[in-house]
Amino acid sequence: MAGKGSNADCMSCSVLNWEQVSRLHEVLTEVVPIHGRGNFPTLKITLKDIVQTVRNRLSEAGIVVHDVRLNGSAAGHVLVKDNGLGCKDLDLIFQVSLPSEAEFQLVRDVVLRSLLNFLPEGVSKLKISPVTLKEAYIQKLVKVYTECDRWSLISLSNKHGRNVELKFVDCIRRQFEFSVDSFQIILDSLLFYYDYSETPMSEHFHPTVIGESMYGDFEAAFDHLQNKLIATKNPEEIRGGGLLKYSNLLVRDFRPMDKDEIKTLERYMCSRFFIDFPDILDQQRKLETYLQNHFSKEERSKYDYLMILRRVVNESTVCLMGHERRQTLNLISLLALKVLAEQNIIPNATNVTCYYQPAPYVSDVNFSNYYLANAPVPYSQSYPTWLPCN
Repeated sequence: MAGKGSNADCMSCSVLNWEQVSRLHEVLTEVVPIHGRGNFPTLKITLKDIVQTVRNRLSEAGIVVHDVRLNGSAAGHVLVKDNGLGCKDLDLIFQVSLPSEAEFQLVRDVVLRSLLNFLPEGVSKLKISPVTLKEAYIQKLVKVYTECDRWSLISLSNKHGRNVELKFVDCIRRQFEFSVDSFQIILDSLLFYYDYSETPMSEHFHPTVIGESMYGDFEAAFDHLQNKLIATKNPEEIRGGGLLKYSNLLVRDFRPMDKDEIKTLERYMCSRFFIDFPDILDQQRKLETYLQNHFSKEERSKYDYLMILRRVVNESTVCLMGHERRQTLNLISLLALKVLAEQNIIPNATNVTCYYQPAPYVSDVNFSNYYLANAPVPYSQSYPTWLPCN
């Protein structure tokens, strides 16, 4: 468990122990491939090197980096190794000032030019422009500039879904969805150690590293992560309501901390999700992108995830018209069937409902030989195999 120290005298902070610092060192020094599109070579980087390069270049450009933090699932992995969430995207947060559009552009150019340092030897860098580097290595570029949120995200591409995400934050209203993903680890003391110390780290000689939980209570969030508990605050403030992440936690055997409160929270999650994604095509794009980003190596979990999501939407959606709700449920069902088809899995027919849509001529008043059953006919014998609809 992380221990408390004099530098972490607030509820949201704690000092990492040696085991956690050692695991953090492994994360920062692991070589991560950044895959280029087309004929561009793969870049081999470490988080330590990319952070130091970008931070130095930003300083040279006149942008002060107040601190650098490891965020998300990587931070959770450092704190609790086998926590059920894995260590996928490698998220880094640079705390900077972004008062105008010029700073956003400068940050982007600095990051792109920093990639030149990681090109293999023998590659000519003279004619490679920032635009070319963006097309070759950037998976995603995001800029948010409002009264309450000023930040940008540059995601470096990894074809195995382990993207390196550099986030430059001036201010942001909400930095977490659930308590278990609320952790940030401040890297400055360790980066300083890398720069100025030649003595290998050990249990008795290593820098003091501080972790912080944006949830507000580090010990409570740490306990949730250790025991696979689901807790959040004001899910209606989260873009998408945290609905997709909540279903992701459920499929990984996390359980709600408060079973009575969770039903209310589920309704808030669904309401915010449909506010942010009211159109069925937007919902489809969001779901497909989420599956691609979070289940790239977990094909067999996709179906279970979609069935959990469908259950939550079915039970907790109160803000939609009936046909809109059915439309979303049908979308999730179709995605689930697509997952089964891609995996060539035949589901157990006892868990499958097959719907028949009557042909158009059934509504014809002259057609009277069509029998519609009012209720399903019970069968004494169950058939566990998939029966084709011929």
